[in-house]
Amino acid sequence: MTKNTKKTKVYVNGSLIGFHDDPEKLKKEFMIKRRDGTIDPQINFSYFKDTKEIFINTDSGRIQRPLIIVENGKPKLTEENIAQIKEGKIDWHDLIVKGIVEYIDAEEEENIYVALEEADLTPEHTHLEISGTAIFSFVTAMIPFIEHNLAGKALHGAKQYKQGIGLPVANYNLRMDTELHVLYYPQIPLVKTRVDDIIKIEKRPLVQNAVVAIMPYEGFNIIDAYVFNKGSVDRAFGRSSYYRAYKTLERRYPSGQTDKFTIPTEDCIGHKGEEDYKNLDETGIVNIESFIDKGGVIVGKTSPPRFVEEVSDFGVVSEERRDTSECIKKHLHGYVDRLFITEMTDGTKLAKIKIRTPLIPETGDKFSSHHAQKGVIGAVVPEEDMPFTSSGMKPDIILGPHSIPSRMTLGQLLESVAGKAVSLTGEQIDGTAYYNDKEYVFKQLEEFGFRYDGKEVFYSGKTGEKIEMPIFVGPLAYQRLNTHLAINKIQARDKGPVQLLTRQPTEGKQKEGGQKFGEMEGEALVSHGTAMTLYEKLMDSSDEIFLLFCEDCGIPATNDKIRNKKFCPICKGENISYIKTSYGFKVLLYELISMGIFPKILIGDKID
Repeated sequence: MTKNTKKTKVYVNGSLIGFHDDPEKLKKEFMIKRRDGTIDPQINFSYFKDTKEIFINTDSGRIQRPLIIVENGKPKLTEENIAQIKEGKIDWHDLIVKGIVEYIDAEEEENIYVALEEADLTPEHTHLEISGTAIFSFVTAMIPFIEHNLAGKALHGAKQYKQGIGLPVANYNLRMDTELHVLYYPQIPLVKTRVDDIIKIEKRPLVQNAVVAIMPYEGFNIIDAYVFNKGSVDRAFGRSSYYRAYKTLERRYPSGQTDKFTIPTEDCIGHKGEEDYKNLDETGIVNIESFIDKGGVIVGKTSPPRFVEEVSDFGVVSEERRDTSECIKKHLHGYVDRLFITEMTDGTKLAKIKIRTPLIPETGDKFSSHHAQKGVIGAVVPEEDMPFTSSGMKPDIILGPHSIPSRMTLGQLLESVAGKAVSLTGEQIDGTAYYNDKEYVFKQLEEFGFRYDGKEVFYSGKTGEKIEMPIFVGPLAYQRLNTHLAINKIQARDKGPVQLLTRQPTEGKQKEGGQKFGEMEGEALVSHGTAMTLYEKLMDSSDEIFLLFCEDCGIPATNDKIRNKKFCPICKGENISYIKTSYGFKVLLYELISMGIFPKILIGDKID
């Protein structure tokens, strides 16, 4: 191995296959063969001089991007080629085969020199970007003026784009999707990008254009929170519907028994009460457009008992049926939007019910711009209390000023200024990264008598006094996010079901449970000296129980209710005391006892 130290190592897909004396020549030959089609165009080649290593990658899973090949400072893509593409004489595949464009992966990208524009080319450059926007992903390129944003916010903005509520499908009223969000009045963004035109986003919009002012408002929009204009909400800004489909079957069992869609009678096990079945018709199916409250019944159904009962000598059996009605989720309410009843191939009856829940923006709902300026609603303020301009215009949203400098989303400010120019001229402005005209926007604003920096004089909505500082304001595309809705997050409980084993409250929203009070929460209370609050949470509000213990032996005592006598099963003594503890502790004691460990409780001073 020592004689090869001056040679260059050659790796294929990470495995060392040999050494080479002239890596520059190998690299040049490789490039020629890839560009003339001798070898596959998706194979990549990387040469690192400092470590004397050549990496050849042919495996799948690599992310590649196309670049125009540059030779002697001139791109191989000519005006003639572009004309042929427009005429349909050649296509993308021809550009690859002719060695005009090639695919580069992340590793090969380390050793090339790429120019953003043709005017920037020098003899040292090896490649040219097809478009400056092409360095972004498809979703990221939809964000206007993104080149002015912090890189992290560009990535974050793309994630928020995927969570926006819009019009996902045109036939949503006919479909039975398990979950679906639909925005009432989706709009086309005032500032578009070329990618918007490519994917025809105007056919499936997912934003609404809101007038956004950047200013503090009595602390309600501190940090990331928004102040919403109640008048805008009343005019359906941000309103959407949540559709949830439920399905249930009339199952057939091997014993010959079947489920049945019907209104359960009072003799059914688990009967809920007449009020719960008021929206069902005689077939047991809910009526269309009925309002269903939280956890309400939408399909009445009874099932046979779990075990087949024996028939008596007289051939009579009284079958007690169980109520197994289909109910909506316990935290949701809504209207019955659509019914679908059919039979499966084996004759089993199937019912699908779609519930529509109107979602009006409320405190805690999350909204975001395309630039990842996300936040929740801190307050919905009456329209008469909102600040206004001399023309009487009131903003739909008030954004806290601290959100801009820390996140450095200058693209949002530019979109807001451009949106104001669009609303004045009536023509959409192109905000595509690297190909936008900001000077045109500023010129348009000044022609209409507005400040080019987007600021305006505002007056207080409560006092009518002039606000001394001019306020930055302009229309902006905002989207409501489906993953963070207050109706899905809010959780509270007083009394409710408990676990069978520990008798502690159940966990989880669907089980009507509470929030988990864990070890770290307990330590926080200890550090604040609030021991009685800790005692209340882990005892009184949880699983308190009074246990009998022998004061002499320290083991759980026996309460013989027949003889009305309490005694110790070990020493037979009657020196017994009640101890208040948690039922979970009792479970632990008996688990230790079952393992052959006999724990003893030492009883100290008694409290009367």
